[in-house]
Amino acid sequence: MRHPVTKSLRVLVTGGAGFIGTNVVSELVARGHTTTVLDSLRPDVHTDGGEAARARLHEIAARSPAPDRAVNLAVGDARDLGVVTRLCGDVDVVVHLAAKVGLGLDIDDIDDYVSSNDLGTATVLRAAARAGITRFVQASSMVVYGEGHYTCDDHGVVPPAPRTRDWLEQGRFDPPCPVCAEPLTAGLVSEHALLDPRNTYAVTKVAQEQLASVWSRETGASAVSLRLHNVYGPNMPKNTPYAGVAAIFASALDRGEAPRVFEDGGQRRDFVHVTDIGAAFAVATEADTSGHRAFNVGSGVVHTVGDLAQALSGARGGPEPVVTGQFRLGDVRHVTASSERIADELGWRATVSLEDGVRALTFD
Repeated sequence: MRHPVTKSLRVLVTGGAGFIGTNVVSELVARGHTTTVLDSLRPDVHTDGGEAARARLHEIAARSPAPDRAVNLAVGDARDLGVVTRLCGDVDVVVHLAAKVGLGLDIDDIDDYVSSNDLGTATVLRAAARAGITRFVQASSMVVYGEGHYTCDDHGVVPPAPRTRDWLEQGRFDPPCPVCAEPLTAGLVSEHALLDPRNTYAVTKVAQEQLASVWSRETGASAVSLRLHNVYGPNMPKNTPYAGVAAIFASALDRGEAPRVFEDGGQRRDFVHVTDIGAAFAVATEADTSGHRAFNVGSGVVHTVGDLAQALSGARGGPEPVVTGQFRLGDVRHVTASSERIADELGWRATVSLEDGVRALTFD
């Protein structure tokens, strides 16, 4: 494990008014760092015009010993080179969270995903290089792996073929061995796995990581990509097209309806609480690493989507989940992380269990 930076840092957090962003800012401020938040407050995410986000940032600042300096909000787009360059001139580290999230609603979104995520990242990296910043931490995602880690009894570790619409319509949800078509055994994905993006969002996340790697190599600065697994927790976005599965299930329960679970509910995931994510970003911001380094960030405990629905139904006293057999073509079947690298190298481990986390789940 490398020794962390102990001095107070000035950190620019792009996308810092979002669900994950406010938790990152909260953790940074709690550790004595000052933050500048750049957020566009885009209306498809901040449906209230950003009022709730502004209030949360104000609350975070108020808990600081220096509330007038702890959190500064700049409303702007990460693709605006002038704005980002100005903000980078007064910080030590950039934490880049600004992105359009979700699978990609349809092909008409492809240009907005690439512009928001990849042009945005390139612009932030260019500004950081201009300002002489030597540390960059970005949010990546487990979706870069596509389908997760699989082994065949006869053929060892194999990459499963993409699940086709015909296959899924027959209720054949688990991908077979591409050689013998026999069932595969799912396991934990390590950072050594090949990247295999299978939807628009995933492609942009791979590109973000590659841009960070190029930036690190060309500038001599350090870059960290945190491959986040399924994040949930208080103040999750609820009424947007990009709400996660926990928000979708909880929304149904709050209406008195049963959560509707796609496929057979057996999809394996790693659900990690947003406060643990905030701590992971803070540790990565403070750490002394070199070059470009990617880390899985998960709870370390495998659950299924059905487990999540059941836990939420129990926590909210709602009806039992209903398994529908429906599917989304861009979804992956099983992807769960090994988070041992970040534990070994940066000393971070998740602390919130799924059972405890869902009991305190709230939404915007």
